[in-house]
Amino acid sequence: MKKLVLAIAATGLMVPATPALAKHHGRHHTYQPRYQTASNGVRYWQGQDGRYYCKRSNGTTGLIIGAAAGALAGRAIDTRGERATGTILGAAAGALLGRQVQRGSVRCR
Repeated sequence: MKKLVLAIAATGLMVPATPALAKHHGRHHTYQPRYQTASNGVRYWQGQDGRYYCKRSNGTTGLIIGAAAGALAGRAIDTRGERATGTILGAAAGALLGRQVQRGSVRCR
């Protein structure tokens, strides 16, 4: 009797798991891109539409470091008066220059 109850209980546990074991043969599947790295360090992949996409640095670190260095340089150059104008202009120019240097000349197309 115990074996019969145990067999029924095991069968009852198998019934909900059966659909999970069935394979889906339809056209619906999740897309997993394969990343590749170019010789210049830029990662790229081919999208579902057949186009190539790339991931590269957005230049944030270069922007921050460039702004700090530009602010110090602008403050040192503007020696008359309040020196706020030189600091602000130096920070803006340094931020733009630092961002472009970090992003480099790589273009994603």
